[in-house]
Amino acid sequence: MDSMKMVTSQPNVFLFVPNLIGYARVFLMFLAFYYMTDTEMYKITVGCYLLSQLLDAFDGHAARMLGQTSKLGAMLDQLTDRCSTLGLVMALGLLYPTWFLFFQCYAVLDIASHWLHLTASHYSGATSHKQIDLSANPLLYYYYQNRTVLFSMCAGNEVFFAALYLLRFTEGPTVAGYSLFRTLVIVCAPVMVLKSVISLVQLIAAARNIVIVDTEEHSRARQ
Repeated sequence: MDSMKMVTSQPNVFLFVPNLIGYARVFLMFLAFYYMTDTEMYKITVGCYLLSQLLDAFDGHAARMLGQTSKLGAMLDQLTDRCSTLGLVMALGLLYPTWFLFFQCYAVLDIASHWLHLTASHYSGATSHKQIDLSANPLLYYYYQNRTVLFSMCAGNEVFFAALYLLRFTEGPTVAGYSLFRTLVIVCAPVMVLKSVISLVQLIAAARNIVIVDTEEHSRARQ
């Protein structure tokens, strides 16, 4: 009887509020993918995609506020971020075939840098990819420790790709004689470039952290 009470009293991590938000993000992501190549549904595509990205700002806040942080939620958050961006970049490669190699390189760098960084966090014993010791790298330290900078960089990067997608179908409304979507692409392009540079620095830093772990393990093995 006591064991049954213990089982029923255990929290259902699958039903944590931030994880429910994560599932909604996944649903919106696939909905955006479904309509992404439909020339008449580009507004719904971007709406679903940006809403999925916007919810990313709420799941972490909900997890901290409700005390419902979980490894499942952290992994779900990471995977949704990477997969949603990858899906949009793949579509952009089809819509802008001249820039296909650029989109390929961006996707590879984005996935590789985050995967290696997450792996380095695991090997270093950090509970989050944002908690790994980055004191030796001021750029990554400031990027991950300042939530305003992190949110602004991620938002600017997503707006760049979303605006570039919209620009393939329409110039959008005109503001002071300038196309809104074209202006967003131009304004957010430096953010995308800077975030790519950060991804490259992150990849190199993560590789070095893994090498440090390897070196320590080999040193202990020789003792």
